[in-house]
Amino acid sequence: MNQPLTNPSLDLPPRAAALTLPPIPQVPAGWTLSALVGGLLGGLALAFYAPQALPPVLAISGPVGDLWLRALQATIVPLVAALLFTGIVQTVATASAGALARRAVASFFLLLAFGAVVGMGITSLLLDIWPIPGSAGEALRSSLAAPPSGPVPGLADYLLSIVPTNVLDAAAKDRMLPMILFMAVFAIASTRLIASQRDLLATFFAAIASAMLVVIGWVLALAPVGVLALSLTVAAKSGPAAIGALAHYVVVVTLTGSVVFLAAYAVAVMGARKRLGAFARAMLPVQAFALSTQSSLASLPTMLGACKNLKARETTAEFVLPLAVSLFRATSPAMNLAVVVYVARWYAVDLTPQVLISGGIMAVLVALSSVSLPGTISFIASVGPIALAMGVPVAPLALLVAVEVLPDLMRTLGNVTMDVAVTCAVDRATFDADATDRAEHAPDRA
Repeated sequence: MNQPLTNPSLDLPPRAAALTLPPIPQVPAGWTLSALVGGLLGGLALAFYAPQALPPVLAISGPVGDLWLRALQATIVPLVAALLFTGIVQTVATASAGALARRAVASFFLLLAFGAVVGMGITSLLLDIWPIPGSAGEALRSSLAAPPSGPVPGLADYLLSIVPTNVLDAAAKDRMLPMILFMAVFAIASTRLIASQRDLLATFFAAIASAMLVVIGWVLALAPVGVLALSLTVAAKSGPAAIGALAHYVVVVTLTGSVVFLAAYAVAVMGARKRLGAFARAMLPVQAFALSTQSSLASLPTMLGACKNLKARETTAEFVLPLAVSLFRATSPAMNLAVVVYVARWYAVDLTPQVLISGGIMAVLVALSSVSLPGTISFIASVGPIALAMGVPVAPLALLVAVEVLPDLMRTLGNVTMDVAVTCAVDRATFDADATDRAEHAPDRA
């Protein structure tokens, strides 16, 4: 998931890589994780050995953590709106490049939708089988307060809420689904304009996205301070239960992502008609490189080598793989929804069918708009709008981002494996389509 800060066009169609990312401060994951550990241990030490010092310490750590959290939340709506616009324009431009591009984009959509179903279904199943420890959930809810989600709308109210009467009001009230759907329609409409107007809008929203990325980079540069303050407050109020809950979260989210990872082998066998053993062997060097770099983009050369070993045509691999790295993040819907479903269960938020539909739609759209961002920025930009669309508190995300370094390994592993699998599947489908076309146009030899 952690990717370089540039998004080169590689072999993508014209305008398919319209957003060039500005320099963004890199926040070493080790510092944030260390701040989490330090805060948890410090909070526990205060609670057990110096309880008299807790009030003055919490009087400082509480507001500091809340201030950092507010700054983080303030960036979500404008960042996601701008990224979604550029992502939709990029996807439409790609799909217009020909049959191969349309086949690849269609495959991406299907697999992202599959990931959304996995994120909602598998995570709920795992939490039914292995619930959040009761004491941990209650302790964390009391120590990391979040506003109530409000009443769940009925089906009629839900359908009416999808189309906003005032998109600015929807954005101001964090009503993400109507705002995002409006932006998606607006982006598609912009592709029908004359070139000068279309490029002007694309440049405008790319500039907004770039500026917001700089702002969120500044906010996340303070992540060690914010996470330290939040984790200290949580540990001081909840005790050792906080550590168990975070470990439980990491395992559940990682297991959800592993379903998509394993599904990549099914895509290779059934969609690309590759032998399971051959695909597994070809993927080993790719997976080793991906785990060492935590970057799908950096793994592109090794993925091209795997496609060559699997006998995929070079013309297909050299087109579809860069496209997949740019547009397709196979594990994002599953693992992003897993985070939100986990937090919903944590805060006892009722996830009705319409709420789950909102989350699924949002997860797929956000996955297409998540350009190659550092892991911490991508986590907030991807999970935040899904949580808002589902009425789930976003406050816990500021703490969970600190342990994202662990699930992020599964994200990268699943992404590169599915990228190669879908490339081989698209190549096989293209080969079959070309063979059918040749047969239909062959001279009649009867």
